[in-house]
Amino acid sequence: MDRHLKRLQRQLVGELYYDKKMRALYATDASAYREYPLAVAFPKDVSDINRLIGFAREQGTSLIPRTAGTSLAGQVVGAGIVVDVSKYFTEISEINVEEKWVRVQPGVIRDELNLFLKPYGLFFGPETSTANRAMIGGMVGNNSCGSNSLVYKSTREHTLEVDALLSDGSSVTFRSLTFEEFCEKCNLPTMEGQLYRQIRTLLGDYANQESIRRDFPKKKIERRNTGYAIDLLLDTDPFTAGAELFNFCKLICGSEGTLAFITSIKLQVVDAPQQQSALLCAHFASVEDALLANLIALKHRPLVSELMDRYILECTKNNIAQLENRFFVQGDPGAILVVEYAGETMDAIYEKIGEVEQDMRQQGMGYYFPIVAGADKKRVWDLRKAGLGLLSNTPGDFKPVAVVEDTAVAVEDLPAYIAEFNEILSRYGLYSVHYAHAATGELHLRPILNLKNESGRTQFRLVATEIAKLVKKYGGSLSGEHGDGRLRGEFIALMLGEHNYGLLQQIKKLWDPKGVFNPGKIVDTAAMDTFLRYDDTQSFRSQIPSVFRYQGQHILQHIEQCNGSGDCRKTQLSGGTMCPSYMATRNEQDTTRARANILREMLSTSTKKNPFDHREIKDVLDLCLSCKGCKSECPSNVDMAKLKADFQQAYYDANGVPLRSWLIGHVERMTKLVRPISSIYNWSVGHPMIGTAVKRLLGFAPQRALPTVARQTLYDWFVARNTASRTIHEKQVYFFFDEFTNYHDVEIGKHAIQLLEKLGYTVKAQRHPASGRALISKGFLREAQGVANQQVRLFAPLLDTTHYLVGVEPSAVLGFRDEYVDLVDEDLIPDAHAVAARALTIEEFLHQEMLEGNLTAERFVSDTKHIALHTHCQQKVWSLHDKVAEILRLPRHYTVDVIPSGCCGMAGSFGFEKEHYALSQRVGELVLFPYLREKAADTVVVASGTSCRQQVWEGVHIRAFHPVTILLDALKE
Repeated sequence: MDRHLKRLQRQLVGELYYDKKMRALYATDASAYREYPLAVAFPKDVSDINRLIGFAREQGTSLIPRTAGTSLAGQVVGAGIVVDVSKYFTEISEINVEEKWVRVQPGVIRDELNLFLKPYGLFFGPETSTANRAMIGGMVGNNSCGSNSLVYKSTREHTLEVDALLSDGSSVTFRSLTFEEFCEKCNLPTMEGQLYRQIRTLLGDYANQESIRRDFPKKKIERRNTGYAIDLLLDTDPFTAGAELFNFCKLICGSEGTLAFITSIKLQVVDAPQQQSALLCAHFASVEDALLANLIALKHRPLVSELMDRYILECTKNNIAQLENRFFVQGDPGAILVVEYAGETMDAIYEKIGEVEQDMRQQGMGYYFPIVAGADKKRVWDLRKAGLGLLSNTPGDFKPVAVVEDTAVAVEDLPAYIAEFNEILSRYGLYSVHYAHAATGELHLRPILNLKNESGRTQFRLVATEIAKLVKKYGGSLSGEHGDGRLRGEFIALMLGEHNYGLLQQIKKLWDPKGVFNPGKIVDTAAMDTFLRYDDTQSFRSQIPSVFRYQGQHILQHIEQCNGSGDCRKTQLSGGTMCPSYMATRNEQDTTRARANILREMLSTSTKKNPFDHREIKDVLDLCLSCKGCKSECPSNVDMAKLKADFQQAYYDANGVPLRSWLIGHVERMTKLVRPISSIYNWSVGHPMIGTAVKRLLGFAPQRALPTVARQTLYDWFVARNTASRTIHEKQVYFFFDEFTNYHDVEIGKHAIQLLEKLGYTVKAQRHPASGRALISKGFLREAQGVANQQVRLFAPLLDTTHYLVGVEPSAVLGFRDEYVDLVDEDLIPDAHAVAARALTIEEFLHQEMLEGNLTAERFVSDTKHIALHTHCQQKVWSLHDKVAEILRLPRHYTVDVIPSGCCGMAGSFGFEKEHYALSQRVGELVLFPYLREKAADTVVVASGTSCRQQVWEGVHIRAFHPVTILLDALKE
């Protein structure tokens, strides 16, 4: 087969890969399934897709269409060629504002489509929780809807036309047809004509009509995606008199890429919502009460009604980003119902919400009813949308498993259905997470299982079977929005009846006689407990040693927290930091998910004594900037920077240490060596020829300026000066002389110390080791562990309620609360946490003092200044960017715009390395550089990180200042 794949590779305009690394990255989606594909293709145009179809027919293989790869039922896992259209099929090709439609390729991201539509006052309604990376092709394939389906229903209702390729390679356009047009299609001598003739025969048969109407889910359940939607085609003209026109798009929506390959989609869009709205976040003691209250809420015609149970809310406590979004949560409710109401005025909305609350209280339901409006609504919805990923935070091998999480019943049946559902689980000693779409009768229900052992896999099947029977009892749909895939396909005959299942098989057989399109999904599906990520067909390692601790887990369990939800696939248009390399390249290989996938795959299956010793891991982790964005923005809290450092240490153990890595990791040692000859060193690295030669020799980008070394260190300056400061505050500061500030950014360090002293704080010096940041970032973890131990032993006795450790370089200071607590020896953990609580960036310290009233605007001048602020990645991780902005706004007439940038692209040494320079610039060009080029001439640029300031200077030739310099200049004499 390799010979044939190589030939296909040459024929494609796009790319084709069939190496182990790429196949491993595409062996999973967001489901419990895992199967190595034959190859992975990135078609560049429709002709590429046609070539792939021809190849699949000739070679007896299949194509698996894929967009963002966030499927929860294994839809994009299989043995054929995964065809990823997310890279090149991303064009919005046409818009008609008057008729309110837009034509898109399948790789267009839902939220980015709405950004495009916004200037036209238009909006595409269906919204999945993955909307900032979910793509229209995937939404059509799964017939996605989301939390607002009460108003906007599903993707099917908005799909006007689909351009596709059939399994014989012919092109078709599916659209609404009049009776005469339908008949004309039936007369075509092509494969397209066969499709229309077949559906005319199947749905024209009275016995088939009776069977479909009897055994398909209740019509009132709008979230019904079980099998192919022939029940909806039956309700069209020519099969139902006076009904809407026939359109095969109804069948294509929800068909999961099993019938045709979509190349373009025409969507109906609507006017963007204009009404104001607010959220009622009703707290309940139990899920049962919340579901009964949901029926009350629906009587008042809300836009949305979504549920989060205790387990989801508990997960939010351990996520840095979502912790801030819990602002409306009081206590530990058994469930919260988030209900959105709209109105012409806010007064009318509040009045309506008051009536809802009164009705609930009269029924004895609920105990706290906060109302959230304005910008804070997004924070509530962000918390709700994070639910899927947050569930993977559960430590250990027991996880909430997507096995029966997509069932939908009539909303009035929901309380009784959930009661029976939980009763069934209790029989097996299980319990479930409950969240999501209460308004439309679909809660996402995830029992806690361990799929790594036989008992857990047995329960996986038992639960699926029992709940399928329960859903059938209520006339519900086993799939409400996430599709059948290989998880629910086995149960479709039970859900729809054997006769109707036979009709679905006939459709698949005619549309795809050779099994080219995504076989084994929906019909003729393998047993739902086969091809799991962990099953008896493979031998898996259970534990892998590491230097870091991973909070009650071993390293492999931490990696396994990644459930494939793909939050790391969002682009710069969605904001945030994670994942800068993916934002720049748009390659799946460069996502945090891909890095977790390759680590899990290689570590758990490796037969080597050192399981990290795999080139595949090195290749995939290479473009990780260690920005730490995933630590907070990944709802599963996968800390890829820590994982990369652990990998590097182990890889060095097996393969030795590259010279450049050693030099960067030991940068303080090298700086100490050249400091006695700093003048010669600075002249040499600044000389055009000598400096370039040195950089080339060491593997650094020639475009970069190597940092110069100060003649006098900051520490030496501090202890040598004869300055009596005026102390007016009880709090005292031990200044942290990190290696970057101490040797290079000495003037900024002076500004920080002078600022603190002029504000009345006593600043003390304590000789200490380097921060260890460079050692950690380059994977010298055992050395970094020694440094962390020294730091903690040194500072733990010195810091108390009045003494703080304060520094100016964020990555150095924040290491105390980030890596150190998971790196120090076991006996030092309590001291490490104590030091971490009192180790602050200088902006944090000043912000704390401001809140306590010890620092006021009166200390600063009243001049006007406008600031554009770019914060360091690690400040973003710990949600400190707003604190930096607030402290800079302390002078009364200082205004601050926080640049909506993620990582600047430098990321310590990453941007210096010659092979990474181009990518570092592309990352800068995502948001930061364009923003700075367009800023007003009198805007002052501020950046806390030394790497950030260099990147700004070398990228756009603008000088960026540290916040302490701005504040020192603003102090009144």
